[in-house]
Amino acid sequence: MGKESKSGGCLGWLLAIVILALVVGAIVYAVKQKIDHANDNKPSPVPGPPGAIDKKYADALKIAMQFFDIQKSGELVNNKISWRGDSGLKDGNEANLDLSKGMYDAGDHMKFGFPMAFTATVLSWAILEYGDQMAAVNQLEPAQQSLKWITDFLINAHPKDNVLYIQLVVSHVVVMDCIENMTGLYVIMSILLFIVSFHRVGDPDLDHKCWERPENMKEKRPLTQVNITVPGTEVAAETAAAMASASLVFKTSNSAYSSTLLKHAKQLFNFADKYPASYSENIPEVATYYNSTGYGDELLWAASWLYHATGDRSYLDYATGENGKQFASWGSPTWFSWDNKNAGTQVLLSRLSLFGAKGVSGNSGLRNYRSSAEGVMCGLLPKSPSATSSRTDGGLVWISEWNALQHPVASAFLAALYSDYMLTSQTAKITCGDHSFKPSDLRKFAKSQADYVLGKNPLKMSFLVGYGDKYPQYVHHRGASIPADATTGCTDGFKWLDSTEPNPNVAVGGLVGGPFLNETYIDSRNNSMQAEPTTYNSALIVGLLSSLVTTSSAVKSFT
Repeated sequence: MGKESKSGGCLGWLLAIVILALVVGAIVYAVKQKIDHANDNKPSPVPGPPGAIDKKYADALKIAMQFFDIQKSGELVNNKISWRGDSGLKDGNEANLDLSKGMYDAGDHMKFGFPMAFTATVLSWAILEYGDQMAAVNQLEPAQQSLKWITDFLINAHPKDNVLYIQLVVSHVVVMDCIENMTGLYVIMSILLFIVSFHRVGDPDLDHKCWERPENMKEKRPLTQVNITVPGTEVAAETAAAMASASLVFKTSNSAYSSTLLKHAKQLFNFADKYPASYSENIPEVATYYNSTGYGDELLWAASWLYHATGDRSYLDYATGENGKQFASWGSPTWFSWDNKNAGTQVLLSRLSLFGAKGVSGNSGLRNYRSSAEGVMCGLLPKSPSATSSRTDGGLVWISEWNALQHPVASAFLAALYSDYMLTSQTAKITCGDHSFKPSDLRKFAKSQADYVLGKNPLKMSFLVGYGDKYPQYVHHRGASIPADATTGCTDGFKWLDSTEPNPNVAVGGLVGGPFLNETYIDSRNNSMQAEPTTYNSALIVGLLSSLVTTSSAVKSFT
């Protein structure tokens, strides 16, 4: 009996200890939950001036910036690329215009006005937001120089209020002469792409039938214009956005140039708004290359940049009033790209409400832009209830088979921006359904996409040419694929396209198209879907990397 009592007593004490432990644990958990809840509502500290440099992103940024030099047309002053030289020197001559500058679009020798203007707008935005961080790694001046190389071209391409030179056309005879000298699959593909378009500098049909260095181009590049008879709202409005944003970049360092840019921006916006017409509908042939899904987003994008550049309330009213209701896709998240600017506009205008810009309180349109911007962010965050399922197994946002990296890099750039806006404005969180997320969650997402690009992926390969130990060797790029001392004409250079040897010149800084959904990549020069870098991709990756180089508070005003 005594032993049984002792045993029972021990069990009682053990049970009491267990219950006490559970009670204490419950109390600790409740307190922790309360503290965590309080911390969720407590904003993170505002970053100070640029802090410690992240070497990985700094090195990648320096590499990415070099691709702009590789893509330059015209007389190359202080040329830093050994295998590049002067090219396109006669562009614009027939109209007594100097259109020799600007940048080639991708691995070809085309100057497409629409994506080139987008390149300038994004690069301007990156400089305005992260110029201090670029400067911390000596990349601000190269960024400004590359931007000016494009805007010099855009200024010259706009000789009159309602005229914008944006294309060269090649005669049918010249094209057929080229075709007669070509054989094989590339000819068939080129014939299928035969068009005469009104929205480029250079003829894409002839250009895609040639494989030569830009320095050796001898094909005719006659001009065409958009005007009140043949309007193109998208390209005019995007060019207005480019010039308005660039005017802010140069406002302090070159005020006269800034004023010139702003004058052109206003004229082009008026032209785009007064003569609304989609260039893809007006000239259907353009859809083969840069098909636009609508012009409303460019009008809002341009108006938003003009408001930031001028402070003129009419531009803000334009974007937040009836035009916003019609074109902004409020409440319907979209993907930021050269074609669709809505997500970019939503983030850009969110800074006005987040930073409490003067005279904008009570603007319901601005509230809609901010709400929509947060909807975009919720779609990106992997743990959000509304997170997109369009991702690779390795975590890359994957939307398009062609140029797959454009959307994740663009999305990551926007996420980094919004994260910094939240930090600077002391906004503790955004709400996605029944979940809440901090600025650090957005920055983590942005880093995940950048890291994937730089080699943290199943292939363990960098998609940024020149970065890391393993990157694409057969980039679809004419200049990179042909030895600098080779003499080639329009068609005899195709032996370099078909060569089994890696490119003799490295297209340093080029961001190639990227992986398929199954995370495979075919490193072949003929694989333009995956292996071709674009100038606008470079602007996006420069913006993203600049945001990650270090941390600093966002500027509350661009002026």
